[in-house]
Amino acid sequence: MSRFKSDFLHIMEERGFIHQISDEEGLDKLFRTETVTGYIGFDPTASSLHVGGLMQIMMLHWMQKTGHRPVALMGGGTGMIGDPSFKDEARKMMTVETIADNIAGIKKVFSRYVHFGDGATDALMVNNADWLRKLNYLEFLRDVGRHFSVNRMLSFDSVRLRLEREHSLSFLEFNYMILQAYDFVELSKRHHVRLQMGGSDQWGNIVNGIELGHRMDTPQLYALTSPLLTTASGVKMGKSLNGAVWLNADLLKPYEFWQYWRNTEDADVVRFLKLYTTLPMDEIKRLSTLQGAEINEVKKLLATEITAMLHGREAADTAAETARKTFEEGALGADLPHIDIAGKELAAGIGLLSLLVKSGLARSNGEARRHVQGGAIKVNDIAVEDESRMINDSDINTDGVIKLSFGKKKHVLVNRK
Repeated sequence: MSRFKSDFLHIMEERGFIHQISDEEGLDKLFRTETVTGYIGFDPTASSLHVGGLMQIMMLHWMQKTGHRPVALMGGGTGMIGDPSFKDEARKMMTVETIADNIAGIKKVFSRYVHFGDGATDALMVNNADWLRKLNYLEFLRDVGRHFSVNRMLSFDSVRLRLEREHSLSFLEFNYMILQAYDFVELSKRHHVRLQMGGSDQWGNIVNGIELGHRMDTPQLYALTSPLLTTASGVKMGKSLNGAVWLNADLLKPYEFWQYWRNTEDADVVRFLKLYTTLPMDEIKRLSTLQGAEINEVKKLLATEITAMLHGREAADTAAETARKTFEEGALGADLPHIDIAGKELAAGIGLLSLLVKSGLARSNGEARRHVQGGAIKVNDIAVEDESRMINDSDINTDGVIKLSFGKKKHVLVNRK
C-alpha cells in the first residue's frame, strides 16, 4: 500500500522517483485538493541535456499526466554563475550569447514529454534571466540577502565539502544558493508555483527557497528530490565509454541512444522501465519475472520505449530494426552511425588508428592502439591485428562503404565523399 493518496505522489513512490519530501502529508493533501504548479531548474551548461537529466523531465511528464502544471525553468541568469554544488572547481564562465544558444538547444526535447500552452495544466518554460538580470544589487541585499545566515550557508554539504578539500569557492559561486532560493519565491509570485523538484544534491538549495518564501510571505512551499542514479556497476547516469549520452539528435543519433539503453545491465532493467518509460506497472511486474535470454528482449523493449518518447516511434523502430539486421543477420542497418571521408584522403590511404578516432570508436590513438592489440577491431567484419594498417579505396565493400567495428556492439560506416 502506498503511503500517498494523491495520484502524482503515488506514482512517484511506486516508480522510484522519491528521495526526500519536505512535508509529505502537506504536499499529498495539496495534490489531492488543488492543481499544483511545480518546477525543476535546468542549467544551460551545454546545448543539450544528457540522460542524467531525463529523470527530472519524466517527473514533469508525470506531473502533467496526473492533472497538474509543470514548469521547466531555464537558468539563463544563474547559468552566468554556475551551480557549485558538489563540484571541486568553478564551472567555466559562459557568455550571454552561449547561454542563449544552449537554452535554444535544450528546449528542443521538452515538447516530447510535456504539452505547452495556456491551459490550467499546460506546461510553462520560463527563464530566470527575466528577473535576475534586472535586479538592483543594493535592493536585493536589503530585501533578500538579509534573510540568509552565512554560518548556515557554510554548513551545507555543497559548500562544506569544497572548503574541506581546500578548493577555492568564489563569492560569485557562494551567491548561487541565494539566487536559486529567490527563483522559488519569484516563481511563486509570478506563476503560483508551490513545489520545487530536483536531484537529491539540490536539497539544501531547495530548502533555502522554502525558508525564504516563508520570510517573504509566499504560500507554503514544498520540496521533492529524486535519488542521484548510478548504474548497478556504479557508473553515473549520462556517461558512456564514448562520453556523454546526449538527448539532442544532432549530438547523438537515435540509433546510438537506443544502443545505450540496449546495453543496460541486467540488474538495472526493471528500475529503468519504471523511471524512463510509461509502461503500466502491471506490465513491468510481468517483465520483471522473465529470466535468461528473455531479458535481452526486455532490454530491446526498454531501449525502444525510451527512444520512442524522445525521438518518436518511427526513429525508435528504425533503430531497433538496424540493430536486428546488424546483430542477427550480419547486414548493414540503415541507421548505423557513419562518417564521411574525402575521396582524395581515402585514395591516398588513412591510418587505421586515426580513422578509429575520427569515427568515435576511440578517443585517442593510444586508446585505438589498445583496441587493436586487444583484438577488438574489425574492418568489414575481419579482425585486424596490425595497428599500422592503412585504410583506402580497396577496403570499400560491396555495399559501397567500409564497416569499422569495435567489439560486437559498436559499428561505424565509412563513406567515401
